[in-house]
This record gives sequence, structure tokens and C-alpha cells, in this order.
Amino acid sequence: MKPDNHEETAPCEAVDGCGQVRACDHISRMLARISDKWSLLVVRVLGHGPLRFNALRREVGEISQKVLASTLRELEENGFVSRTVTPTTPPQVEYALTDLGREFLDPVRGLAEWVVANSARMDEARAAYAKRRRLD
Repeated sequence: MKPDNHEETAPCEAVDGCGQVRACDHISRMLARISDKWSLLVVRVLGHGPLRFNALRREVGEISQKVLASTLRELEENGFVSRTVTPTTPPQVEYALTDLGREFLDPVRGLAEWVVANSARMDEARAAYAKRRRLD
């Protein structure tokens, strides 16, 4: 039986009306920063250890240089990735997970495992949906 009020302990429902909206907005903004496809893949790859830009690009796969650079800047801005420049000629830049990034790696791996375990079910649902759409 669902309660009529906001007494559940979910973050968006933990506080009164105005505070509840602020909490949900904050969670939405944070998730938007960290849950895009490329951020998750970069964190997963850097979970194996620090990499230079081109090595990281090869490991991530079909990502453009521009998108990878942008993703790395956002991850660095949000404290998930560190960027170390070695003063050589030419300069070498290495990217690594910070402590926060390593903590984030656990839920990223959990999500990846869930996707692998449930891919067939999602494919079946998509096929059933497409079939229903064709009949409409």
C-alpha cells in the first residue's frame, strides 16, 4: 500500500514540498553530468589504470577526438578524473581516476553487469514493442 504523503525515504521525497523539488533538481543535474554513455565508458576504461589520450580513445572505441576531450574535461571538472602533464617534448598528458572516480567505478560496473545480464530481456521487449506497433 502506497502512503498518501511524502514519508518515503527516497532522496526526492525526503523533505517538504519546496525542498523536495530542490533535492530532485539537484539529483537530476548530478546524474546528467555523470550518466551519459561516454562518461560511463571512460570511467570504466580508466578503472584499469591511467592512460594517455590516444590510448584511451582506442580503448573506448568509436568516440571522436572532440567528444573524448569534452568528456574528459567534464569528468575532470566534476572531480572524477585527474589530468597530469609531463613536461617533455612533446608534452605527455595522462588521465587517471581520482578517489571519487574510483568510488564511482563500483556503480558503473554494477550497471554494466546489469546490462549484460538483462540485454536479452531488453531485446525481447523491443521486438514485442515493434510487433505491437506494426499491428496498430
